[in-house]
Amino acid sequence: MMAATEGIDVAMDSLPIKDARPARITREEALAMHAEGRPGKLEIRLTKPLTTARDLSLAYSPGVAEPCLEIHRDPATAYDYTTKGNSVAVISNGTAVLGLGNLGALASKPVMEGKAALFKRFADVDSVDLCISTEDADEFVNCVRYLGPSFGGINLEDIKAPECFVIEQRLRELMDIPVFHDDQHGTAIVAAAGMINACHLTGRDLKTTRIVINGAGAAAIACAELIKAMGIRPDNVILCDTKGVVYRGRTAGMNQWKSAHAASTECRTLSEALEGADIFFGLSVKGAVTPDMLKLMADRPILFAMANPDPEITPDEAKAARPDCIIATGRSDYPNQVNNVLGFPFIFRGALDVRASTINDAMKIAAAEALATLAREDVPEEVSGAGAGRSLRFGPEYIIPNAFDPRLISRVSPAVAKAAMESGVARRPIADLAKYARGLSARLDAGVGALEKITEVVRESPQRVVFAEGEEETVIRAAIAFRNAGYGNPVLVGREDRIHAIAAALGIPLPEGMEIANARLSAKNRVYADWLYARQQRHGMLLRDCQRLVNQDRNVFAACMVANGDADALVTGLTRSYASALENVTTAIDPRPDSVMFGVTMMLARRSGTVLVADTAIHERPDATTLAEIAVQTAGLARRLGLAPRVAFLSFSTFGDPKGSIPGPIRDAVRLLDGREVDFEYDGEMAADVALDPALRSIYPFCRLTGPANVLVMPGLHAAHILTKAVPRLTSATTIGPVLMGLTRPVQIVPMGAGVNQILDMACYAAYAAVVHQAAE
Repeated sequence: MMAATEGIDVAMDSLPIKDARPARITREEALAMHAEGRPGKLEIRLTKPLTTARDLSLAYSPGVAEPCLEIHRDPATAYDYTTKGNSVAVISNGTAVLGLGNLGALASKPVMEGKAALFKRFADVDSVDLCISTEDADEFVNCVRYLGPSFGGINLEDIKAPECFVIEQRLRELMDIPVFHDDQHGTAIVAAAGMINACHLTGRDLKTTRIVINGAGAAAIACAELIKAMGIRPDNVILCDTKGVVYRGRTAGMNQWKSAHAASTECRTLSEALEGADIFFGLSVKGAVTPDMLKLMADRPILFAMANPDPEITPDEAKAARPDCIIATGRSDYPNQVNNVLGFPFIFRGALDVRASTINDAMKIAAAEALATLAREDVPEEVSGAGAGRSLRFGPEYIIPNAFDPRLISRVSPAVAKAAMESGVARRPIADLAKYARGLSARLDAGVGALEKITEVVRESPQRVVFAEGEEETVIRAAIAFRNAGYGNPVLVGREDRIHAIAAALGIPLPEGMEIANARLSAKNRVYADWLYARQQRHGMLLRDCQRLVNQDRNVFAACMVANGDADALVTGLTRSYASALENVTTAIDPRPDSVMFGVTMMLARRSGTVLVADTAIHERPDATTLAEIAVQTAGLARRLGLAPRVAFLSFSTFGDPKGSIPGPIRDAVRLLDGREVDFEYDGEMAADVALDPALRSIYPFCRLTGPANVLVMPGLHAAHILTKAVPRLTSATTIGPVLMGLTRPVQIVPMGAGVNQILDMACYAAYAAVVHQAAE
């Protein structure tokens, strides 16, 4: 049976959704979405300023002549001076649009725009959709072959078989950039990843596994080629089409691509081929497989029913006939979705970054293996949220990663880049793949980039960090992630049996050597209680009060550990308010006598960069002295993050307009800094838009800031909370913090209900502060 559809990654119901049911949309809703605002789904944005005559001179005439001359002298410099190295052309003639058939080039454009949008969303690859109005393979090839100077890669899409084989093969021969027909290879790569894990779960060896592929179109042929390249013996692969088994000697309905996979077998029907088979790959039509056929397969059969939109057999039907089966489909409303978006963005990302001349089998296999490995790891909670009540934990119903797993870009792309280098097709090898992987994460998550310097320091000097709320599921996951990231040794405060039980229930047993400190049973209790009593006996506490706090309050116990040098840093706050957690901690740890204790929230956006906002945690209405000190300490943090501090003291007024009483302390703080002769830019009072917008700031030529402010000193806690809590929900900005400043020992308090990544980020910063503290001592 021929494949019913190609390009399953862009079908309406193929993207992962946060609902147990597939997205139900109407024709009117779909048309309205594409028509509203700017028609379509794409636009072009400038990456350089074009606001002055000088900008125009540099970007166009006469300045543009210089890169033109450089590229003429050395064509490789096109990757340095143009967008070529991050550009992919998404090209189709519309002869096989989704499952809709030959709609023509123009009608394929919405799908091609969608593909380009996915490239950008998942891998920050810039794409241009090109719809070529010809069904003649020679004309198509002749059109595309001359596009090489403009693009770093070619993604072919929605082209019917067998023309798609001819077109891809000839373009690969004619062009020196990657040419990749995703309908073929994307499906094959993702299915192969699932196959690796399904074989792992069922104890199968690829060398002895028997597989039947139903469908002989582009994706099916690609699957056959890839799994053979991965080690499945050719004699163990049987290909079927609408006329039955593709066997040696058959003449009806054959072509050169089918003939390459003709099997030496006596089987003539799909049913006969399935008898005793281990794996079924379906790229055909709904209902092609019956429950009776499944009963003929080997124990614990593996089914990839990938016909779209309806699989060859539904998971419900398959489970009823074979309860021991593992099944994947192309749909998002069933577990184990074979979704091409898991592959093509990250494969091209890796290929572009090493300037690969092609995408070969080694790169495809590396992508499949990276996907398989990722599915076997613990799943971040933001991904688990997309599971719609299903457990996203490695097992029969989770053998393929979720498409919204943020780790995909940092796992698949480096694997592809490494394979390109090892197979000799990379023209710009990457020396440090670990650093490359971290940089990839930063492309999509601004927070990762801002923390890069911090994580580098912590990895070089790992720290012992106490996680005070060690019995919380989220904290356990964060502590394990902290250890796995190489940041140091986490210490979970809690009851051993309880922590082990929670970890086992999560399916992520604690790593060997993971330390647990039971506050009630610790041998240090007496030492900590006596030490705390010596601190607090003149502040209203009795010895028994201190003993009770050490035994029963995990924050106090953890703070005593850090204060007494038994740990380097502390992170807490998940289950208590910020103020309550801070009160517990400061029972054992003092503020620095020469500093102000306050909170800084890092606001991170890909386009506007990092902005630090202070104070976001403690001072309701800070006075001038406090504001000035907050500015000094936050400027120091900015420098540690690699920023040149530009401090704006914010208010509702800008340099006295409109007038009011609130700006008084702010103006006084500016005058105090004038007297201290600090070494960073600052000014105020000013409105937030003036602080961030050069055009508005030009109205005030006397303003001392030479660029957009990256440190915002807030006039009060109310304004700080409004800003930092509203902006992330209104924009794509990421926030980290509040980072607690001004204690004598490194402590960080996360917001109540924080997620794993938030806790991990704050623990990492606490460890970084410990490194800085140790260096200062």
